[in-house]
Amino acid sequence: MHIVKNIIFYIFLFLICLSFASHALGYDYDLWARLIVGKSVFQTGHLLMQDFLSYTPTHEWIDHEWGASVIIYAFQHWFGSAGIIWLQALLTFLIFYFTFKVIELNIPEHISKYNIVFYFFAIYVLQDVFFYPVRCHMFTFMFFAMFLYILEYVRIRQNYKVLAILPFLMVLWSNIHGGMVAGIGLMFIYALGEALNKKTYKYYIYTIVATIPVLLINPYGIKYLQFLLMANTMARKDIVEWWGIFSPYHMYSYFAFKYFMMFILGLECVKVFKEGFNYAKADKTKFLLILVTTVLAIQHLKLIRFFVIVGVAFAYVDFYSLIKNFSLTKWKNLIIYTFLALFCFSLLRVADYRPKVSFAFPVLETEFVKVNNLKGNILVNLGLGSYVAYKLYPNNLIYMDGRYEEVYYDEMIPLLKKFHLVLDGWDEVLKKYPPDVMILENEYPIIDKLIESKDWHEAYSGKRFTVFVNDKLKKESYEQPTMNFTYYENSIFDTNIDFRKKK
Repeated sequence: MHIVKNIIFYIFLFLICLSFASHALGYDYDLWARLIVGKSVFQTGHLLMQDFLSYTPTHEWIDHEWGASVIIYAFQHWFGSAGIIWLQALLTFLIFYFTFKVIELNIPEHISKYNIVFYFFAIYVLQDVFFYPVRCHMFTFMFFAMFLYILEYVRIRQNYKVLAILPFLMVLWSNIHGGMVAGIGLMFIYALGEALNKKTYKYYIYTIVATIPVLLINPYGIKYLQFLLMANTMARKDIVEWWGIFSPYHMYSYFAFKYFMMFILGLECVKVFKEGFNYAKADKTKFLLILVTTVLAIQHLKLIRFFVIVGVAFAYVDFYSLIKNFSLTKWKNLIIYTFLALFCFSLLRVADYRPKVSFAFPVLETEFVKVNNLKGNILVNLGLGSYVAYKLYPNNLIYMDGRYEEVYYDEMIPLLKKFHLVLDGWDEVLKKYPPDVMILENEYPIIDKLIESKDWHEAYSGKRFTVFVNDKLKKESYEQPTMNFTYYENSIFDTNIDFRKKK
């Protein structure tokens, strides 16, 4: 009976993950660069060590997401757009599978571990913040949940030999995504927490020491660790997903997560107040995990999933312990699972697995450049750069894209910011790295400045973007991009980039 319940629970958990993933809108801005990297490995068998998409200066390319890129490209290549959706669903399912296993380790027999509504809302919170098909950092959150389960298993069962698995898993994690520093941080939290709990902690330290050398097992050697040190200490003040969730930019958004966070933190406060705080008996490891992930979530929007994983893993038992005297009808599970089945199948029935076309990207504007054969260098915002490069290379090279810490020099983003906002020295970027074409968002002040300019000509203007060209590419008339959206759906993954062609 236990096995049957587990199977039913896992099926419903995956259906929920698939339902949300199938309705994610658009694509991540950096997906196109990831597909390019994955394609290069598939077609050549080796990694790209230098950028070839940009007309601006670049340094050696240390790609901390190369493994994730290969996996994402494989799913897209073999299964099309549906493959990306299924990969997102699979990674989300694995995150909550390992979270469920943590709960299993701590839950008393009188509390049901199958209250799937708890997981439903947690999955909803994750999708509400990152409403895209798969992103590379999903692999880090999956490994984080896996490490959390292994570490919790070790401390509950006191089977310290299991820790020997972690260095081997770290080799895999570090070659898939550079977020593996979260795994080292997690081991450190367990070591410190168990030391404060006055329990055995030396084996966690041994594991950390054994893990550090294996980080050198990567295509870049010691340079990879140097890059990670730089990437994890850089400010990223111009990247909005690294801003705090209560910053002015995010203050009035992401309420689902904010309510979830307040619920989890409020729940723990109520539990401590109800039972009375006893420092000697308190689980310092648990509270350190909640405290650290809370701070990370508040500081950086991108890191809130760590809090969701830890919150679900440890608050589930606390929640149902507090309401243990509250009883519902014996039919509650049947009612809940029936409702969720109807919800999931209704979403999946209308789910469209065809390629999505998101006009958050300059789809029409890029097609305009293509059909008018406007060859040359393109200045475009960094978030849109990889899409433009994916669609227009080799006829056009870009200023930069979202690989800012991997490929480009530090001055590139500030120059772009001054240009878009028409700050002092706004035209410096045009003098240092002159483009032939610009695809710019209409909301930026630079649009009015360029319309008044004699050096730039408005060639095409859409709802969200405007295309400007210099004198060399100016024409009396231009061919307009087709408005047949089926064409864009069918060609969304088309690219001229082919590493099998001889250069």
